[in-house]
Amino acid sequence: MSKKIQAIRGMNDLLPAQAPLWQYFEQQIRSLMGRYGYDEMRTPILEQTALFKRSIGEVTDIVEKEMYTFEDRNGDSLTLRPEGTASCVRAAMENGLLHNQTQRLWYQGPMFRHERPQKGRYRQFHQVGVETFGLEGPDIDAEVILLSARLWKQLGLFDQVTLELNTLGSPEARAAYRETLVSYFEQHYEMLDEDSRRRLSTNPLRILDSKNPAMAELLAEAPRLMDHLDAESQTHFERLTAILDAAGIAYVINPRLVRGLDYYSRTVFEWTTEALGSQGTICAGGRYDGLVEQLGGKPVPAVGFAMGVERLVLLLETLDLVPDAALDTLDVYLLPMGEDAEAAALGMAERLRDELPGLRLQLHCGGGGFKSRIRKADKSGARLALLLGDEELASQSVTLKFLREEREQRRIEHSELAATLDELLSEA
Repeated sequence: MSKKIQAIRGMNDLLPAQAPLWQYFEQQIRSLMGRYGYDEMRTPILEQTALFKRSIGEVTDIVEKEMYTFEDRNGDSLTLRPEGTASCVRAAMENGLLHNQTQRLWYQGPMFRHERPQKGRYRQFHQVGVETFGLEGPDIDAEVILLSARLWKQLGLFDQVTLELNTLGSPEARAAYRETLVSYFEQHYEMLDEDSRRRLSTNPLRILDSKNPAMAELLAEAPRLMDHLDAESQTHFERLTAILDAAGIAYVINPRLVRGLDYYSRTVFEWTTEALGSQGTICAGGRYDGLVEQLGGKPVPAVGFAMGVERLVLLLETLDLVPDAALDTLDVYLLPMGEDAEAAALGMAERLRDELPGLRLQLHCGGGGFKSRIRKADKSGARLALLLGDEELASQSVTLKFLREEREQRRIEHSELAATLDELLSEA
């Protein structure tokens, strides 16, 4: 007997029992983006490796340790996308969406990183992202934050999350700060871990992002970027916080928040939660005004965010925040009894789907005894069962059975069936 093939570690299956929860979340996202006037963008899963090396930064954990990179049959280096922003920028540039235009875009789909799988984090994971182009004021920074805040309200999560804010300033201010930071860390070189020592000469700001508890005190005493800001970035940040204050959005200013990708500038933010145990980030983003130019285009201001779907779905499950109606997969289970009824039931099912376009109806197939069929109807999760046997065929009717309520079953004539179902299902 040959060995069974199993899924690749860290790449999990989404089973039918879980799908309704994901669909609920995706419906909330699609509705929200439409309300804000954001257009959907879909990009390929595979991109040239150079796209991510140039955008994310070669001296990052993602590029150095986590990307799925290989050579194709032509010898080209390709990478499964580890994040969505670079792909979105590449697609917008390539298709002429950025020239003298503003864009508000969103996307969703799988991303890939070879990191240690854990609860809510996988090697194939899914993200929803928002990217805006051509708008440079703090008003658009505020809008993407307010958009994400509205999502938490829609999902019932708003009191479970905290907004953390920081500003990275201009590239020039950051370069000056870099020298100050390097000097500080060089004075405490013996306290740096191996990764931080390596980053000291390549990307010292990333040291601030270290989660090593042994370095916590060292990082707490490090010079703050916010104390080295240029005047324009300081004004931008003050205007952003003023807008959030006026909108009633609470936030915590976190001077150690630098984000893990090299392309960020000025505003950076994260939404975090402790509802899954230790503090975790569920949504993060910021401004990346230099990325388009970095990838070969003309300078275009940009700001966006990304959120991990797996962690948000897990959060909704943990807090029991998904409405029961969103998890219902079926409204009606149609049960024919006998060969004549089976043939008639197929036509009845199609007519009901025509007359009630939103109806979720499943037709029993595969035979079996009456008790077996009823058990399958109950297991289906449907609210109602329609029984169609010889008596019903003779009287042009069906027997309506309530599967989730203590109510008497009754006969319904064919001519009244659609209206009756519509009325009963609208009671929910």
